[in-house]
Amino acid sequence: MNFRFIVFVLVLLSFNCPLFSAEPNDANYCVPATGVFKQDVARYLKVSFDDAKKTYFNSDNLLLLLLAGGGSITLHDKADDTIADNFRDHRSIPKDLDHITDLAGNPGIHFAATGIWYWMAAKNKDDLNVQRSWVMLRALGVTSVTTLMLKGIVQNHTPNGKNWAWPSGHTASSFCVASVLHEFYGPKVGIPAYLAAGFVGYRMMDSGDHWASDVLFGSVLGYVVGHAIAGENKQIEFAGFKVQPLVTTLHAKPSAGIALAKRF
Repeated sequence: MNFRFIVFVLVLLSFNCPLFSAEPNDANYCVPATGVFKQDVARYLKVSFDDAKKTYFNSDNLLLLLLAGGGSITLHDKADDTIADNFRDHRSIPKDLDHITDLAGNPGIHFAATGIWYWMAAKNKDDLNVQRSWVMLRALGVTSVTTLMLKGIVQNHTPNGKNWAWPSGHTASSFCVASVLHEFYGPKVGIPAYLAAGFVGYRMMDSGDHWASDVLFGSVLGYVVGHAIAGENKQIEFAGFKVQPLVTTLHAKPSAGIALAKRF
């Protein structure tokens, strides 16, 4: 059995063997950030476009979005008016909390907070958090552009008469943030983040800013994009060892394989 065949077997095993795992705290090194603002800004559009292609050309992701779209259409036809009337007659969120939740779910706030995260990490030369914030910025970008494009195509009105209802941008962005945090930090952070995102969606219906169908599709969109972009960032492990690419020579010939590394 030659060297290259062994490597091939190990690569196949990495997708099936329970010894291999991905740490929730790993950041994206598939398309790493440089930590230099001008360089990363110059790369942002291209990298985000590639992220969008990987996300939407994935059959599992596409199926989820199609199912969410179908459910959203059904909900709009069958129940949106009834749900909106019920929220209008029984508003439950106090005015101050409504305002805070609206701000907390705003995509612009998410971008600003992530930009500060990136800037602080770059300033402190904290590469892990540079990569994490870079991934969050990419996921938020794909989510926001997709949301705006769909809004422009559909152009329906909200229950309170505003334009561009479907899908809910606040909900999509909030679920995107929650999904990325879940990928990086696991359920201890992910579950509270999902609950917060769900409350944002509830607020959008309670305020009359969105139909239930807007919130349904927005939540699935954010979830899919966040997991698709942040999920590929994890570094594979084998029995606690990082699996890294290896380029070397074997019998005086160039060879490629994998290396197992661990800090002690």
